[in-house]
Amino acid sequence: MNLSKLFPILGLVFALAACGAREATDEHGHGHGDHAETEAEKGAHNGRVLREGNLAVELAIFEDGVPPEYRAWLYRDGKPLPPEAGSLEVVLTRLGGVTDIHRFSARGDYLVGSGVVYEPHSFDIEVRAQVDGQSARWTYESYEGRTRIAADIATQAGIRAAAAGPGVIRDEHELQGLLTPIEGRHARLAARFPGPIRSITVGVGDAVRQGQVLATVESNVSLAPYAITSPIDGVVLARTATVGEIAGESPLFEIADLSALWVDVHLFGGDAQHIVAGLPIEVTRLSDDVSASTTLDRVLPATATASQSTVGRARIDNADGRWRPGAAVRARITVAEHAVPLAVPLAALQRFRDWDVVFVRIGEDYEIRPLELGRQDGVHVEVLDGLKVGDEIVVEQSYLVKADIEKSGASHDH
Repeated sequence: MNLSKLFPILGLVFALAACGAREATDEHGHGHGDHAETEAEKGAHNGRVLREGNLAVELAIFEDGVPPEYRAWLYRDGKPLPPEAGSLEVVLTRLGGVTDIHRFSARGDYLVGSGVVYEPHSFDIEVRAQVDGQSARWTYESYEGRTRIAADIATQAGIRAAAAGPGVIRDEHELQGLLTPIEGRHARLAARFPGPIRSITVGVGDAVRQGQVLATVESNVSLAPYAITSPIDGVVLARTATVGEIAGESPLFEIADLSALWVDVHLFGGDAQHIVAGLPIEVTRLSDDVSASTTLDRVLPATATASQSTVGRARIDNADGRWRPGAAVRARITVAEHAVPLAVPLAALQRFRDWDVVFVRIGEDYEIRPLELGRQDGVHVEVLDGLKVGDEIVVEQSYLVKADIEKSGASHDH
């Protein structure tokens, strides 16, 4: 291994590890990494206990069979109080300054917050309580799925963010295809009259012009030499002619104009019913993944006997000669396009817990956004909920952000 190449990579990994998240414990009592506060006191209901003098509040996020909601219990001198004994308000400030206010009301033997505590449960928390004229206030951090990466480290790591916005989701079909010469631009040349081959002027791979002499043959009948010429501009694909051999009925040369080629793709089953001429098609070389865009010219009327497929045919430019007849290719045909209000690249998606997420960047902070997804194609996926147009999301190297969050332990089990 080339250690000179390895050391910069290791340095980048260590730098990311050093960035870390600003971590704290959450109301579930789970620590967030090496810099976590002392583990919070937990109460009888598995919530976080907040104390001020002889007054205490136990605060928990409850989500067993219901959308996440705050529940709270009041205590004085370690003894439970009825929920009607006081009032409670929780203010959550999320990354980017968005504020949620939860006001509590009595339900049974506890207080319940006024709204859903939507994911991620990552915020700065302010708790305000009033119990029989006694006031108390607590503030603390509870970060989930969040980390901080310095801008220069992110740049070195190739982490790139871009604003989320509208997109197009394409109904696409992945197909296999084969490159072939275009009919009328392909010729196999045999001798007009049998006789010995006296000269050959070209070899396989040579470019030839229309009318150019390829070989001379001496006729067995007249004993006079005659020329075999190319009927088209093209390239010599094959040559079986050898000086001194007797030319007969077998082809001596195969010539093709390769400046453009046909792509024949095989359509099976339902694909053959709704893929029609005029649809856009993207063709990809298997050798180097270079792609070319074109249009499906036609769908041939016959069915291939061996494969029971229908053949769709498109034409691609081959001016640089990099596309080679006989080569297999991948093809993607777009049947329909759907404009959507919000879409993100598939490369931006990661799995976090049991969610599909992207990472929003605000300054040097990165945080998960769980998404509800809709339609997708091979490049983009529609976002139905969890993100807004204009949110800056990580579109390259998102897995590095995920790894840094997981390293810091900035998540909790629900």
